[in-house]
Amino acid sequence: MILTVLGALTEGFLSTLQLFAVTLLGAVPLGLVLAFGSMNRWAPLGFLIHGPEAPAWRQILGGLRPINLVCRFLIWIIRGTPLMLQLIILFYVPGYYLKGGSPWPAGQNGRFLAAAIAFIINYSCYFSEIYRGGIQSVPVGQQEAGLVLGMTKRQIFFRVTLLQMVKRIVPPMSNEFITLVKDTAIARIISYQELIWAGYAFLKGSHGYSGLTWPLFFTGVYYLCFTGLLTWFFGWLERRLDYFR
Repeated sequence: MILTVLGALTEGFLSTLQLFAVTLLGAVPLGLVLAFGSMNRWAPLGFLIHGPEAPAWRQILGGLRPINLVCRFLIWIIRGTPLMLQLIILFYVPGYYLKGGSPWPAGQNGRFLAAAIAFIINYSCYFSEIYRGGIQSVPVGQQEAGLVLGMTKRQIFFRVTLLQMVKRIVPPMSNEFITLVKDTAIARIISYQELIWAGYAFLKGSHGYSGLTWPLFFTGVYYLCFTGLLTWFFGWLERRLDYFR
């Protein structure tokens, strides 16, 4: 019995780990793109506000920054609604409106794909705000000093701003990583067979057993070990980055 439970839980944990890894691979770079978009100052109609006595409508139109507005609106929507709701809408709603039925492949692969896309979009929005805060927390004087030394804006970002930003965002990013480990359990709402699903299966009669509650407690051990490993890693990373102080 124990070997059966451990085998099922390990299989569920591997599914959890797969979703965790794919989410990070997509959300970490996409979050940086959204952060740059939310800080974008491009105003295509900025010429309308030239002159001290420009009418109010010209000032409003001239001040519009479309890339900034789109990114901030997306971040507002995603951060303001539950991840579970986003996952349900993404997985189930298209099937009601598309003539060919659900666009997702059948079985576990389709559920994994839908969950990965929902998690990537959700966490990229949270990561973008962390990135933005880290970039804007670097003193402007250091960027000005780089310009005085003849550095380009690109060199200043990668050699000055980015390195200091990494140090500042490690604590909040570590929290998001650990939260993501636990949030993967939400994917069971679309029947994705992750770790909690595997533990709950022994309670409802799968694998030839029913009424077993102790496998659910074992799922907590898996989560604790994995989050403990992440906590140790980020603590080590913070110590390695102490030279930026």
